[in-house]
Amino acid sequence: MSSPPTLASSGRRLTIATRESRLALWQARHVQALLAERFGVPVELLGMTTRGDQILDRTLSKVGGKGLFVKELELALEDGRADLAVHSLKDVPMDLPDGFVLAAVLEREDPRDAFVSPRYASPAELPLGARVGTSSLRRVVQLAAARPDLQIEPLRGNLDTRLRKLDEGQYDAIVLAAAGLMRLGLPERIRERFEPGQMLPAAGQGALGIEVRADDTALREALATLSDRSAWLAVHAERAVSRGLGGSCSVPLAAYAHWQGAALHLHVALGDAATPTRPLLRAQVQRPVGDTAGAEALGAAAVAMLRTQGAAEYLAASA
Repeated sequence: MSSPPTLASSGRRLTIATRESRLALWQARHVQALLAERFGVPVELLGMTTRGDQILDRTLSKVGGKGLFVKELELALEDGRADLAVHSLKDVPMDLPDGFVLAAVLEREDPRDAFVSPRYASPAELPLGARVGTSSLRRVVQLAAARPDLQIEPLRGNLDTRLRKLDEGQYDAIVLAAAGLMRLGLPERIRERFEPGQMLPAAGQGALGIEVRADDTALREALATLSDRSAWLAVHAERAVSRGLGGSCSVPLAAYAHWQGAALHLHVALGDAATPTRPLLRAQVQRPVGDTAGAEALGAAAVAMLRTQGAAEYLAASA
């Protein structure tokens, strides 16, 4: 019996749906190059503007959350204009719509948050009442826990827009994902990286995910060979925490998993959206993990720990 055709032998052309920000295009081109190198197939990009890119005058928690960045890309997959979509995994809702799956998670970039400021070398140097820009409730509650004196103000737009607003003097400092700055060749903008003990990252931060139609079996199998196993398991543990607590842009939740030998260590923190200075709920759990089910079970264990601490009351503030 002959083996099924590979992507290369099938004569198939691939199209990647992507947002049109500079960072999103970098990510799509990175995957484009990997596909061309690994499978020898022609790969095109389909640039799209999402609702999340269009609505910049309100926080994501007030206009529909992270799904605003992926819905248009999923429509392109559904109607056949594209074969796959490349996402910053922290922007992808925890539950994908029926008919779509996460086919691969690539090797993870630095998952930490970055302190960016033209004037101050570290958060410790910020004066009392300094203006810090971020629209992430996760960052808001962690900054407030460390420095309740800071004025934390909304900051929307793509990475270049956020940097421009900082340089114009609208903020004393801003907090961004280190991964985005690294990918765009801007490491010099990072004055200090927050260690996880200072600020836990978002679930999936620093990881690129590739989404496809569930029925595209050949493409799913091919893309699975690009997946980084360590990153795949870590982000599935993190995303299981968000799924278990109904995580969205309106929930100030952090989840970060890292490896020590065969054991996956998961750290989580939950804040109160209505009272950002309220003490954070925290949990840590670790165990050997060898498959996706084990990673998700680790996340479920962390969720159970938070619930025993009163997570339901904190979540009610985000409803």
